[in-house]
Amino acid sequence: MLTYLSVRNFAIIDHLELNLSPGFTALTGETGAGKSIIIDAVSMLLGGRADADYIRAGTEQALIEAVFEPPQAAYQEVIAHLLEEHGLVDSEQENLILAREINRGARNVCRVNGRLVTLALLRQIGESLVDIHNQGEHLSLLRVHQHVDFLDRYAGLEKPRAEIAGAVRALQDVRRQLNTLLRDERELARRMDLLEYQVNEIEAARLQPGEEEELTAHHKLLTNAQWLITQSDLLYRALSESEGTGGSVLDRLGEVSEGLAKLAQLDPKLAPQQSVIEETSYQLADVAATLRRYADEIDYNPDTLAQVEERLNLIHDLKRKYGSSPEEILEFAQSAGEELHNLSRNEERIEALQVRESELLANISRLAAVLSEERQKAAESLAQRMESELAELGMQKARFSVSIAQRETKDGVPVGDRRYAFNSTGIDDVEFLISPNVGEPLKPLSKIASGGETARLMLAMKTVLSAVDEVPVLIFDEIDAGLGGRAGGVVGRKLWGLSRNHQVLSVTHLPQIAAYGDSHYLVGKQVQDGRTVTVLERLEAEQRTRELAQMLGTETDATHLSAEEMRDDVEKWKANQGG
Repeated sequence: MLTYLSVRNFAIIDHLELNLSPGFTALTGETGAGKSIIIDAVSMLLGGRADADYIRAGTEQALIEAVFEPPQAAYQEVIAHLLEEHGLVDSEQENLILAREINRGARNVCRVNGRLVTLALLRQIGESLVDIHNQGEHLSLLRVHQHVDFLDRYAGLEKPRAEIAGAVRALQDVRRQLNTLLRDERELARRMDLLEYQVNEIEAARLQPGEEEELTAHHKLLTNAQWLITQSDLLYRALSESEGTGGSVLDRLGEVSEGLAKLAQLDPKLAPQQSVIEETSYQLADVAATLRRYADEIDYNPDTLAQVEERLNLIHDLKRKYGSSPEEILEFAQSAGEELHNLSRNEERIEALQVRESELLANISRLAAVLSEERQKAAESLAQRMESELAELGMQKARFSVSIAQRETKDGVPVGDRRYAFNSTGIDDVEFLISPNVGEPLKPLSKIASGGETARLMLAMKTVLSAVDEVPVLIFDEIDAGLGGRAGGVVGRKLWGLSRNHQVLSVTHLPQIAAYGDSHYLVGKQVQDGRTVTVLERLEAEQRTRELAQMLGTETDATHLSAEEMRDDVEKWKANQGG
């Protein structure tokens, strides 16, 4: 339900606030006072085309804001899903707040619950909340693709619609998989050849984790073998062999050790130093022996070096192609092997998917045939109900029909001995047809209905669908165009009847309609500081009677009495309806 509307700097509106109640709200006032401008503002708030000309002269920005209570029951799930999907849920905010800024010379801004959104999302949410019935963009009756939705809701076909939609989604998924598998055979063969070559190349290399590091270290030793032998031999000789008459390092340390031992006999304080020299001598002797063995054990073999280099070159070549390490190369081989296995089973998978495709087509065919038959039955009933409602609304000669047709196509779903185009709604193209006047052929409603006729058509449709229609707020802009007082009373009763399941707002010039309002607002114009502005006043009791009297003509005792009688009759009628 729309509970609050604020409009700033929009056309001749300076600042207007409207607090709305459930039920049927009537908006009346002189022509040009701004009643339809309020509806235009709501339309723009809900995603209608923005025009800088709507910005009030002398200002740079128009701002429209609205607060909605959450919709009821299952429909609430639709809105909740949209909000959750786009991160617009506010745990601290129960209501839904929409806002739109129209800026002169700058980008327009759309917000939901205070957060920036795209115009497309604002429009999607808006169309789910409000249906505006005039010649504007929010007239769902003129959107031909929604006619099937009207018919199915009338016939209570939501369950079979959901079943066929699920089957179509499954078919689309199967066909996507088939299209992926049924690629050009040469391309597939090339891919399999490449994968097989890659897997064989990597498997033939017999890579081992950590192998590259070991080979690199081994290669380093082999390429430096001669130098290592020479240097270790020099070090050994420096430790063990004498140079000239001075003796080797080990000989000199032995002499030092003997000398310290003699000194320690006289002064025991030098005993630790003698022990250090002696231990050092033993350790250096071990180093000399190790260096001798190390030089003898180095195997400088050019053939071994060539083998190591060949192995490293192979690994580097594989790394260039398949990964930065042997581990990554092995992972690539595993992945390529799995893809090769899957591609080798391609024919088997294609066959299974084709069987599934046939099963789904058969199921869609069965569901679509049943759904089409039910629609044909419902179409005749809906047409009769619509013509009855239109007769009460002053269109006694109008004829209404529901066209249900199918389009043959070789790629369609088989029904009988033919194939028909299909989508998630089935095989039927549904469109409403009307002949407003005697002698005229039935033609598409979207092409021939005038604004006033369309409003009455929507009122009739909404009356027929009242119990199942999901849009919570219905706005009718001057639905009384071309109507007389008697028909106006009928329209008023129907609008009030719609308010049992919806919140209804109507801009009207007929007192017979306004009298049925549960609340009544007067829209007028005033001159403030040399500027014309729209003002809004909620009418109560005697104020309502006076406004109805003025709508009947010049306010006199007679028109005042007629207005009182009109209000009394309406209240009695409402009471009899349980209102």
